[in-house]
Amino acid sequence: MRALAQRARVAAREPVRAWTHRPRSRSTTHAKRKGFAEFLRVGGVDADDARSWYNGRRPLRPGARTPMRRVPSEIAPVPPYARDGHLPAYDDGTWQLATTAADREGMRAAGRFAAEVLDMAELMIVPGVTTTDDIDVAVHEMIVARGAYPSPLNYGGFPKSVCTSLNECICHGIPDDTVIESGDIINIDVTVYLNGYHGDTSRTIMCGEVTDEVRRLVETTERALDAAIAVCGPNVPVRRIGATIHKIADEGKYGVVEKFVGHGVGKVFHSGPTVKHHRNNDPGELKVGTTFTIEPMLTIGTTRDKMWKDGWTSVTADGKWTAQCEHTLLVTETGVEILTASPLRAQRAADAAAKTTA
Repeated sequence: MRALAQRARVAAREPVRAWTHRPRSRSTTHAKRKGFAEFLRVGGVDADDARSWYNGRRPLRPGARTPMRRVPSEIAPVPPYARDGHLPAYDDGTWQLATTAADREGMRAAGRFAAEVLDMAELMIVPGVTTTDDIDVAVHEMIVARGAYPSPLNYGGFPKSVCTSLNECICHGIPDDTVIESGDIINIDVTVYLNGYHGDTSRTIMCGEVTDEVRRLVETTERALDAAIAVCGPNVPVRRIGATIHKIADEGKYGVVEKFVGHGVGKVFHSGPTVKHHRNNDPGELKVGTTFTIEPMLTIGTTRDKMWKDGWTSVTADGKWTAQCEHTLLVTETGVEILTASPLRAQRAADAAAKTTA
């Protein structure tokens, strides 16, 4: 979620707008009443986009948002930006290192909890019923019930506790009353701040029946992340991560979004190292104790983006769909540890293996 830092600089200069029209399946009457071209222009979506609908879906547009949710005053500790929305400075030269046993256990606990929250969010989706705001409510409540803080909330003024990015949304979608439909894909990006440590993870979830093209996109993105993790370890050049991801994307004929990157994470939400997901010649090697994210974003079409007026939501310029997945990692003396491994996905893999051998 390093990209949040980039977008927060925009959002901090511009107040969050309250979008008044309704999205997608709840919008038909409104569209007829106001006129289709006008309807598509709301929120900065151009009417010309109607000519490039992808996968039978009209372009996303902002929905109605609920107010920022409250975090109980007894939750402690909270990150410095929690109360005032101040955007912390990003220092690429300062890497976060979990060198003590306490730091490593703190990061493991934050990572495990982030994974549990993301699993819960995936399981709650009912196509045609669940809204992205429903996900925000559930994520927020689960995090604060644990005595933790939802890291995205008020980060540079970000108004919600989780990012929900549907279909052509590359990242940083703001939860609202948009209904998740069968055939959609949604990236849910969860970060928790637990006992002074951030754990950051996301995945793209296929909702109901998706097309083969969309399924291949999601599966290739997951495979690229897995391959990138596999090359990590002490003294490994950081640029090898991007080279690994880009090779797999090229083989699948997908684009790699270069605008958004992975990042160091730990006691601070975003820091060095900057982890580019494309081929690059940047210097730097992973060090024992480094805690960081890898979070590739692959696209079916262009990798160029359009930014919505909210200053956060980034969508593909051509409206074609995109997928992202992310883990928080710890470089150990012998390799790398995935701190945000999903219990849900592990159980599904075990069940599938059991069926194969039965």
